[in-house]
Amino acid sequence: MPAALGAMGALHFVAPRPFDGLIPPELPGSARAWTYGSGVAEMAVAALLAVPRTRALGGAAAVALFVGVLPGNIQMVRAWRRKPVWPYQAIAWGRLPLQVPMILAADRIRRGA
Repeated sequence: MPAALGAMGALHFVAPRPFDGLIPPELPGSARAWTYGSGVAEMAVAALLAVPRTRALGGAAAVALFVGVLPGNIQMVRAWRRKPVWPYQAIAWGRLPLQVPMILAADRIRRGA
C-alpha cells in the first residue's frame, strides 16, 4: 500500500490533468490545487505507512484518505455519463465499490500495527 500510494501521489504532480477531472466542481478553488493537495496527502500517508513506528497512524490516515477520495470517484461517474459504456462507464462505476476493500485493508493495517 505505501508503494501504490506513493506512486499515485507522485503521479498527481507528473501528470495532473487526468486528476483535475476527478475534482467535483462544487469544491472551492481550482481543480489543480485540489489535485496537488491530494497528491501531497497520498505521499504523506504512504510515508506514514512505510515506517513501522507510524504505521497505525498511517492506517488511520489511509482510511480517511480513501473515504475522502470517494467524491472524486463519484465525480468520475458524473463526468463520464455520456461516454461509451465500455470501457469508460464500466471503469467509473467499477471504482466505486473498490473503495470498500481499500478502506478495510487500511483499517486492518491500523489495527495490526
